[in-house]
Amino acid sequence: MSDALTLAVPKGRVLKVLVPLLAKAGYDASSFLSDERALVRTSACGRLEALLLKPDDVPTYVERGVASIGVVGRDVLDEKGSELFRVLDLRVGVCKLAVAAPKGFTAPRGHVLRVATKYPRMALAHYAKKGEQVEVVKLHGSVELGAVTTLADVIVDLVETGRTLEENGLEVIEDVASVSSVLVANRAAWKVDGERLRAFVKGLEEALAV
Repeated sequence: MSDALTLAVPKGRVLKVLVPLLAKAGYDASSFLSDERALVRTSACGRLEALLLKPDDVPTYVERGVASIGVVGRDVLDEKGSELFRVLDLRVGVCKLAVAAPKGFTAPRGHVLRVATKYPRMALAHYAKKGEQVEVVKLHGSVELGAVTTLADVIVDLVETGRTLEENGLEVIEDVASVSSVLVANRAAWKVDGERLRAFVKGLEEALAV
């Protein structure tokens, strides 16, 4: 059994930004980006073990204690209603969750607004705060198409540059929430292995301050 600290991380864009940050904190994690198919990687320093996961699975591995810590977007945590200990905002994967609609859109009168989204929980919470009832249509991909066609009036989705919206004739009409990747911890592990976890977090805090 390895003594390395087990870290659940999302494959893809966030991992590419995370590895240089880990390097600044003193962890050579370049192996996490290799082209091999192994889903469990050990850092060159031997102090970190990474589980390469789909973003939505990161909270599950940390909640179950398979990984002591993980890196996951606020959107995933809030949509799942996760109670994980949010330790540190890593300021990577920065974007926003927003309501978008066809340019020139006017909310129709006389019927409930139809909202297409991958984030039904967050969408419903947003409109509930405004005292508005909506019909949510859950989608798993190409959310923009929901507003381009007659499936929905508006969409709630992540927006980074806004280019995809622009190319599909859509525009942001409301911001819902700011999103970034955060470091989360298993609450039991934080108590049992707190000294080592706090040292890891301190290293990342110092790296972010550089």
